[in-house]
Amino acid sequence: MNDDDKIVTFESYYDPMLAHILRTRLEANGIPCFIADENTIGANPLYNQAVGGIKLKIFERDMERCREILASDDDLHEQDIHEIDGETDTYVVCPFCASTNVTNIGQDRDESLFSSFANLANPFYSPKNWHCNNCRQEFE
Repeated sequence: MNDDDKIVTFESYYDPMLAHILRTRLEANGIPCFIADENTIGANPLYNQAVGGIKLKIFERDMERCREILASDDDLHEQDIHEIDGETDTYVVCPFCASTNVTNIGQDRDESLFSSFANLANPFYSPKNWHCNNCRQEFE
């Protein structure tokens, strides 16, 4: 087996759709590639961080060509939203998929009224205030 035939991880993704989009772009340009660990993460999304995400695998000989192809395309993370936590002054990270593409959920008037009553009835009640745009989970 040549060193050129060595299979390497090009990138890891927490969003399976993004991994498939990039795989399709590479294949359309004649680069053979495949996705690994998608079924493991699909069976249990909590394994996403432990496994290291969904991996896009390529031949080592195609590494530079892959970078050129994807650099010429628009950056898919350009529209990601990165929120900074006011208390810790760091990016807010989703505890489910480790993505930083999160949005602060704005409370409208009805929701804040509900939260007030919920806090009176149960002082340990805490509304979810972050939404992950990748895995669609809400968290505190």
